This record gives sequence, structure tokens and C-alpha cells, in this order.
Amino acid sequence: MQQHDFDHEPVRRRRQCFDDDPPPARRAQRLAPDPEDHPAGDRWSTWPDAQHGPRPRPDWVVTEAAAVDTEYGVLKTGKEAEVHLLERGVPDTDRRCLLAAKRYRGADHRLFHRDAGYLEGRRVRRSRETRAMATRTSFGRSLLAEQWAAAEFAALGRLWTAEVAVPYPVQRDGTEVLLEFVGSADGVAAPQLAQYRAAPSELRDLWGQLVAMLRGIAALGLTHGDQSAYNLLVHEGRLVMIDLPQVVEVVSNPQGPRFLERDVCNVAGWFASHGLPEAQDPAGLLDELRVEVGLR
Repeated sequence: MQQHDFDHEPVRRRRQCFDDDPPPARRAQRLAPDPEDHPAGDRWSTWPDAQHGPRPRPDWVVTEAAAVDTEYGVLKTGKEAEVHLLERGVPDTDRRCLLAAKRYRGADHRLFHRDAGYLEGRRVRRSRETRAMATRTSFGRSLLAEQWAAAEFAALGRLWTAEVAVPYPVQRDGTEVLLEFVGSADGVAAPQLAQYRAAPSELRDLWGQLVAMLRGIAALGLTHGDQSAYNLLVHEGRLVMIDLPQVVEVVSNPQGPRFLERDVCNVAGWFASHGLPEAQDPAGLLDELRVEVGLR
């Protein structure tokens, strides 16, 4: 697997550390298209001005500047963000793909009520910005929204490059992150693990996938930070991890060991409650992950 290569087109390159605060957003000036020439869709593709996902880029990603984006409604809503179903396609061609557009709420919402612990160990370079985020001023909430969008986009890039089962991060444009849509070709989203009814043999296979996933994340020194059966999707027998803005560097965050233990116990508890003996006692797995992240 090649390392990240975010092209030469974006206004800025992605920083090396996924938890760095993003620089102020800058957008290239583009001529407004003639309304009479605008093809069917809700907007022109934002690809040319966005920060791009890692290479090698999947073939299905539509990168043509002539593409348009069409929205088909809300997939999920929460305190921090809304996720919309979006189709990006080039008019009069078969070049199109479905995307999940995750939009973090801006200054008109109070964000991330539980973010204090997750943010420990992350660096914000300007003291004014640190104060604004701590006191939740309008400016601070806007900064938080972009910081968390940038953190999730970069974390997904790291995990995807490490071959952990996460959606491919297509692009980030300010507080909007476009992701691979996990679901059917006609726009039906994959179910959450919490909603999924699996036969005993399939449950055992999903547990094995989860253990491999946790090991892959731990090898990067990370834990999800809010892991549960609600942020794992099951698509065609494959487990996919989602919702990663609060991903935690276990060693550098003072609460990292607690987050790691909670993540493991949460998901092991779900599998155990559904009758899987292997998940009844996660102590051995937790010890293994502690070693992997560098706690022992």
C-alpha cells in the first residue's frame, strides 16, 4: 500500500498528524457558471477545491471537474453532524458514484458536549483559538467543527491506508467530509451492527473481523474513542467502522487507556449479550491491545 498522496490540486496539503488543527480555510476563486448551462443537480462538484483522500485512489471516485452533485436526503442526524446521501456524476456519461456527505454543525449549534477528554493531547497552535474553543464562542464553535472534520478525515486516511475496514475518505472541504457510501447501489445504507440479526456462525465471523480491526487500529497507537455496535456497519458480510472524529492517541492522551478499555468492553459486551462465548471475557484481548499501542 502506498503512502498518502493528496495530489497537487488542493489549496493545501494534509498535515502529517491527523490531530493538528487545520489552517484557516482558503478556497480558490472560480467563475460562477452560467445558470442556463448548469446541468441537473444541486451544485457543481466541490472536488477541485477540496483536500483529497489517500492514494491509490479507488477507480469509482469521480474526479472530473464537470461533475455535479445531487442530494437524496438525510441518512443520519446527530448532535455533531448530519450525514446526507449524495450522488456525484458527470452528465451524459456513466461516471457516477454514491457518497455519504458528513457535515459538521457550525457556529449556530453547541458542539461536542463530550469532547473535553478526547481533545487532551491534541495541539492547537494559537492561544486565542484555544480560548475560543474552550469557552464555546461562535468563533470557537466554528473552529471546533473544522478541527473535528479535519481529524476524522485524516484518521480515516490513516486507517484506510493501513487496510483497516473504514469508508474511503474521498475529500474534505471545510466542515464537510465526503466518504464512500456503505450500502447498496440504489442508496440503501448498510445496517448498524446494533440492528443486525446474525446467525451464530456469522456472529463469530463478525467478531473475528472486529478483533482484526481493533488490532489494526492499535498498531497505529489509536483507539476509536466511542466504539459501540452503533458505529459499526455490516455490509455484505463485512464489518465497517464509522464515526471517527474523536479517535484517540492512546499514549499521548492521559485518558487514552480508559478510552481503550471502554471501547473493547463496549463491543465485547454486545457480542457476549448475543451469545458469543469468545466475547465473554475480553481481558486477554485488552491486554494484547495495550501492548500493541505501547502501554506495556
